[in-house]
Amino acid sequence: MKINTIIYRYIFKEMIPPFVISLIFFTFVFLMAEMLKVINMVVNYDVGVLAVLLMLAYSTPYFLTFVTPMSIMMAVLLTFLRLSSDNELIALKTSGVSVYRLLSPVMSFCLLGYMLTLFMTIYGMPWGRLAVKELVYKAVLSNLAVGLKDRTFNDDFKNVVLYVSKINPKNKEFQDIFIEDKRSQNIVITTVAPKGELVSDPDKHVWLLLLYNGTTYQVDLKNRSANFIDFETYEIRLDISKTTSNYKQRAKHRKEMSLSELQKYLNTSTQNDSQYYKTLMELHKKFSIPVACFALGLLAVPLGIQSKSAKRSLGLVVGLISFLFYYVLLSIGLVFGETGAYPPVIGMWFPNIAMGGLGMYLLIKTANERQLRIDPVINLIKKIKSRLTGYEKA
Repeated sequence: MKINTIIYRYIFKEMIPPFVISLIFFTFVFLMAEMLKVINMVVNYDVGVLAVLLMLAYSTPYFLTFVTPMSIMMAVLLTFLRLSSDNELIALKTSGVSVYRLLSPVMSFCLLGYMLTLFMTIYGMPWGRLAVKELVYKAVLSNLAVGLKDRTFNDDFKNVVLYVSKINPKNKEFQDIFIEDKRSQNIVITTVAPKGELVSDPDKHVWLLLLYNGTTYQVDLKNRSANFIDFETYEIRLDISKTTSNYKQRAKHRKEMSLSELQKYLNTSTQNDSQYYKTLMELHKKFSIPVACFALGLLAVPLGIQSKSAKRSLGLVVGLISFLFYYVLLSIGLVFGETGAYPPVIGMWFPNIAMGGLGMYLLIKTANERQLRIDPVINLIKKIKSRLTGYEKA
């Protein structure tokens, strides 16, 4: 019993470094994809460094939902790949330790990944998405002048078209302003001014455009009359609901809902439309993705044992291909499940059943000392890698 405990602790500790490295690496890759949105906020709305860091931090729980099962698989795969290549597994087998007994530390490690992913799907992801939405909304609201473009007809305001020849983002001063206002029924108000400035009250969500020494033209389409007024100071209240509608909505998105809110929506829904199926799939996804830690971890054990002739880099490729296959199955389930082609529970849980069943089949063959045909795949990867290397040298 003491020897088994030592072996289990040894394997468990061996999986920790590759898991941490994979978690950091894949999280960084996912965050790079998010940087496009962040760059847009920095360029268009003058967002500060602190806001950018907070935005990336709030986005992390969503990425960890997918990164954690991937990292669990890579940790198990690389660990058994090393044990197999160093002939440590052969030594364990000769000592009477079967492959099945090595599943205990693996399943314990997968359990930790399951708990982390489950926490992210239930609590972390809704909190992070709501925090990002609120942060982006405040950034757009407090830096609206920076979002406007000079020498461009800006129609972000409701029923108002604004054209500014030059904008000074520091003091929010406008030069050579043209405004077409259609907020009054049957009346078109056109205002031109050489100078103006934007004044805001972020707490009240109010934006006022103050114009100086300009002229206002009013055309009554119903009565077919027109008049104009010269002014020294003119105030226009801007409705920014159209500008901020993409960042702040009245109703929560399904990915921002808690478990109770998702269940409440499903119970109160009167028709089984696409929105209903999407919400139902979101509910199942919160539990199916964490279970992927067990399915992918189980699959990684025979893949690592049978790939002893491969390098770690090739083992990494095998793991990525396996996870890509899982993600393809998950995407297919999302597409067809949202349309109601089959029950959402099948679309969300079939990838786990498929990968787990494949892992169990390969594990049984490995335990029975039956060679898996992985070498042709590894040889194909080696050929592709050598060709790519040859093209780079050429």
